[in-house]
Amino acid sequence: MEDAWVYILSAASSLFFLLFLFKLQRSSKRNLPPGPPSLPIIGHLLLVKEPVHRTLQSLSDRYGPVLSLSFGSRPVVVVSSPSAAEECFTRNDIVLANRPCMLAGKIMAYGNTTIGTAPYGPHWRNLRRLTALELLSPHRLAGSLAVRREEVGLLVRSLHEAAASARGGGFARVEMRSRLQELSFNIIMRMVSGKRYFGSAIDAGDAEVAGRFREVIKEMFELSGTDPGDFLPALRKVVDFKGRERRMVEAAKRSDAILQGLIDEVRSRRRRSDGGREVESKTMIDTMLSEGYSDDIIKGHIMTMLSAGTDTSAATIEWAMSLLLNHPDIMKKARAELDDVVGRDRLAGEVDIHKLPCLQNIINEALRLFPPGPLLVPHESTEDCTVGGFDVPRGTMILVNAWAIQRDPKVWDDPTSFKPERCEGLEGDHSYRLLPFGMGRRSCAGAGLANIVVSSALAALIQCFEWERVGEEPVDLSEGTGLTMPKREPLEAMCKARECMNANVLAQL
Repeated sequence: MEDAWVYILSAASSLFFLLFLFKLQRSSKRNLPPGPPSLPIIGHLLLVKEPVHRTLQSLSDRYGPVLSLSFGSRPVVVVSSPSAAEECFTRNDIVLANRPCMLAGKIMAYGNTTIGTAPYGPHWRNLRRLTALELLSPHRLAGSLAVRREEVGLLVRSLHEAAASARGGGFARVEMRSRLQELSFNIIMRMVSGKRYFGSAIDAGDAEVAGRFREVIKEMFELSGTDPGDFLPALRKVVDFKGRERRMVEAAKRSDAILQGLIDEVRSRRRRSDGGREVESKTMIDTMLSEGYSDDIIKGHIMTMLSAGTDTSAATIEWAMSLLLNHPDIMKKARAELDDVVGRDRLAGEVDIHKLPCLQNIINEALRLFPPGPLLVPHESTEDCTVGGFDVPRGTMILVNAWAIQRDPKVWDDPTSFKPERCEGLEGDHSYRLLPFGMGRRSCAGAGLANIVVSSALAALIQCFEWERVGEEPVDLSEGTGLTMPKREPLEAMCKARECMNANVLAQL
């Protein structure tokens, strides 16, 4: 028996050695990007520490803006310069339009069939067409304007009620993260299904389902990062790293049951309307049912909308408010712009957004410093190509470090400082210096909706309230962990209603 084990270990060692020599021989014939020395089998996995975008930036500073790594069995190229990013999203856009197949997408994204995880091909192009032309087109967004306006109004009202409870009409201490998450989640859910799922204004019968949905969405966000088994597939058959695969399966089942309930409810509502005749499509589920999509594809699209449109928007508003609290002079400038353009007799609306350049500069600068996706969603090369003069073999994972590009001192003057004026004229800029929503054919289809939600909410917060920090110290801008790079500590601030907005706007809410 002992001899048998010796033989097996010897054979395995020989096999790994031959594979290493084969890989070395192939690599020597190519001009691969530079990178640090790697370990056998695991490659550079031990070098990757949280936060990953900062780790990759430090490696790029040492080895160059086009960096070669090996995550287990998977070759990886990290891009950290605007010129290399431009090559990825222009000349190599189709070659790099694929997504790497990950365990989280297979289990929780309906077999990688969602718009965010599906391989480039007819199915993805069809989903992209549906999203761009039917679900998030200017016409569709105009149709859901009342939903967003009402949700922003509810956010303002909740803060007004909190401020009114302060002694002597002074400032009230408010926690912002939960309120902003309620805002963004409810907007997406109402556009998707017509129902609110957060806050006090929900039906009592939905409260239990809402609570379970909130928990499962939170867990799925936590599990959506890469799994070690994605890079060491041989070990996946033996080890379930920290029970992640089991937790993914359980979370996917719970999510699927809730999402199926939403679809069944909309389907039943459609059948009841007008004696069973077809009704006009009003929600995303209505539209996809009328287009004949399967329930699994619809559920996957709902999950994509929620994951791409809730935490990202909420985090951007939270970062922007944190920056403004540390720079009250810039907040005063934005408020003066709002008073001048919108006035004090109504709440700023979506029609006003393009008339508020100071507000847009603040949002762009917040996105530059704290992009909601510091590493863009991974791409994968479908054939050999070149980036930055280096060879990128077929099957390589491409990571674009947007965080590093947007803080590069070679690209930005005083890159870590908050200077909204530097973003003047960046609208339509194609220099690939600012890419929080990605670029190319797989860029975020919801960028327009995100800008509307963030702009409307931030405008209302600045227009209706006076804000101060909780203490004399600046707001802590430390980053937490997670796909959307949240603040490490939820934002708390002192809030007081502006007297000039009380009678005409706040009292009516």
